[in-house]
Amino acid sequence: MSFKYINKIPSPEEIINAIPLEKSLVDIKSKRDKEIREVFEGKSNKFILVIGPCSADFEDSVCEYVNKLSLVQDKVKDKILMIPRIYTNKPRTTGEGYKGMMHQPDPNEKPNVTEGIKSIRKIHIRAIKESGLTSADEMLYPENYPYVADLLSYVAIGARSVENQQHRLTVSGMDIPAGMKNPTSGDISVMFNSIKAAQISHNFIYNGYEVETSGNLLAHAILRGAVNQHGDCIPNYHYENLALVAEEYEKRGYINPAIIIDTNHSNSMKKFDEQTRIASEVIHSKLHSPALNKLVKGLMIESYLVDGRQDSPDVYGKSITDPCLGWEKTEKLIYDIAEKL
Repeated sequence: MSFKYINKIPSPEEIINAIPLEKSLVDIKSKRDKEIREVFEGKSNKFILVIGPCSADFEDSVCEYVNKLSLVQDKVKDKILMIPRIYTNKPRTTGEGYKGMMHQPDPNEKPNVTEGIKSIRKIHIRAIKESGLTSADEMLYPENYPYVADLLSYVAIGARSVENQQHRLTVSGMDIPAGMKNPTSGDISVMFNSIKAAQISHNFIYNGYEVETSGNLLAHAILRGAVNQHGDCIPNYHYENLALVAEEYEKRGYINPAIIIDTNHSNSMKKFDEQTRIASEVIHSKLHSPALNKLVKGLMIESYLVDGRQDSPDVYGKSITDPCLGWEKTEKLIYDIAEKL
């Protein structure tokens, strides 16, 4: 066997007991979950922004960002509901590079998964306590979800995970909105099959148990663009793309149809500054069509304290993974979106 066993990882129960969510924060999360759920159920017209750094790298800078977001949230609360991205797992195309706080709690130090698990609970809890905002994370490893299940208000399933059976079945046991991205190929039928699988009940093996789920009727579509066989980015946020997804939703008759548009990744052709233009076009498309106005629930935006990205963590609040919008541009974008809605 080629595996080298390093440490026995503590169970979710052990970690949660060691780093619990205090009662006052449980109440905040319950209220936030209800507000977010109502958007996806069509009971609220607020516009969702899943917004924040590409990856959560350092606790202080991420929490400073979320606190800034909270101040803006108060000013746009009648129109916009913001869910900060605190993405503690980072998928890597080639497997190389920083894999997120779960594996490497300090990007300057060696990986330490046990400490990483503690770190991700601490950062999510700190963000709630300081800002009053509950966050979103990407579920890259389904077996790790129980470590943060009591903390998250939104989960995203990435383009490379959305075809995976275990991801789909795990989402079916969640009671929070879960966005299923289209795969990198751009095949929306894969995305819709994933949504269907997540919305129905299942029996399966999970973390050493046989489990039964009831289905997650808040599972929905995230459009993130595609990559063709030549490696070229193909956006799918244009009006015609949204209309096609709307038509497919209508044909399939899914419960709680919803679209979130990822303004970065292949939609921006990896040009992070394009996110402001893309957001503006999506809002225009949404308001142009009554059907899309009802279906397009929000945007996913990558932003941080400082514009762009860096290879090593030299600049405080600047992404060490994908490039992000800086804070000044982010704040302006949020107000611009609120004004247009």
